Amino acid sequence: MSYRPARRCADIAPFHVMELLARAKALETSGRDIVHMEVGEPDFPTPEPVVRAAQAAIATGKMFYTPALGLPELRQAIAAFYRQRYGVDIAAERIVVTAGASGALTLALACLANPGSEWLLTDPGYPCNRHFVRAFEGIPVGIPVSAESNFQPTPAHLAAHWNPQTAGLIVASPANPTGTMLGLDQLTALQTFVAAHQGHFIVDEIYHGLTYETDAPTALAVSDELWVVQSFSKYFQMTGWRLGWLVVPEAYLRDVEKLAQNLFISPSTPAQFAALAAFSPETLAILEARRAEFRRRRDFLAPALESLGFGIAARPQGAFYLYCDCSELAPDSFALAGRLLEEAGVAATPGLDFGAHQPQRYLRFAYTTEVERLAEAVERMRRFFGR
Repeated sequence: MSYRPARRCADIAPFHVMELLARAKALETSGRDIVHMEVGEPDFPTPEPVVRAAQAAIATGKMFYTPALGLPELRQAIAAFYRQRYGVDIAAERIVVTAGASGALTLALACLANPGSEWLLTDPGYPCNRHFVRAFEGIPVGIPVSAESNFQPTPAHLAAHWNPQTAGLIVASPANPTGTMLGLDQLTALQTFVAAHQGHFIVDEIYHGLTYETDAPTALAVSDELWVVQSFSKYFQMTGWRLGWLVVPEAYLRDVEKLAQNLFISPSTPAQFAALAAFSPETLAILEARRAEFRRRRDFLAPALESLGFGIAARPQGAFYLYCDCSELAPDSFALAGRLLEEAGVAATPGLDFGAHQPQRYLRFAYTTEVERLAEAVERMRRFFGR
């Protein structure tokens, strides 16, 4: 049989950072020591109360399918978390438990994206978002953003890019790769524009909880008509459990339920029982201590990188990334990332993974390792650059 994949496959780009990671692992196998600053995954283990809850549930042997939209008690717990953390009342019925934030985005775009519909996304931004749009035959349209707008879109950006084919806007706050946030006034302005143009607004909030000067406001405080994607991966540090949630406007719940039934049947049962412990006071105390440690790492690494000649035009307010301008050090960030790995033993992510807007100028450093290892990476780069 001849090789004939669907045309969409040609438009799905690989994660370049995964190729760097594979090379880093190969170097480690040969005996090299590599400081990993490339992958966006917390280095802390899953909090012990969450592990215990999973073990207790698995011990019962009752690991059957749950309802397609998730365990009712977990949906209630998430709704209670919104009341506690944000002072926002969200009906538990609107909360759909998913196979990670990726599952949430899959459901949202399966529900909303028509063939040929255009979706606005920031450039730079999380690369999978544009691929989710393409997978459902939509057309991703990048909005070039820079430090002047804190790497976030504004109503002026939307006015310049919106056209009759535009179906909606996808944003992230805090954002990957920049760590910048949208305030409540900014979220309100974006929602007002999108609603006035009868579009859909999807807000990725998976780095909520990992903010450092101020808590991020949830877009759910702005409107009940937008979509919010969340995850147990980042703040709750349950990446491998593959669990998240989607807050859905009420009118679309039945559509999303049908899609969830067919695409996933149900989320992971042991992961859902584990997540019930994620909101306990014991777990939250662990997570808040780890948030303080992420801030300590950021506050060490940012000035250290600047001392090497990297530019940080927009100081990250959340997540665990520094998106650094390396143009004073090298003309091409992809080549620089390769050299840093091979010659200095430091793994970082080139801007090429995050879009087409000046990717050669930027490297993303993830501070998802101990301060001592970050210091080792800085010293290696200091020697590499002769500084």
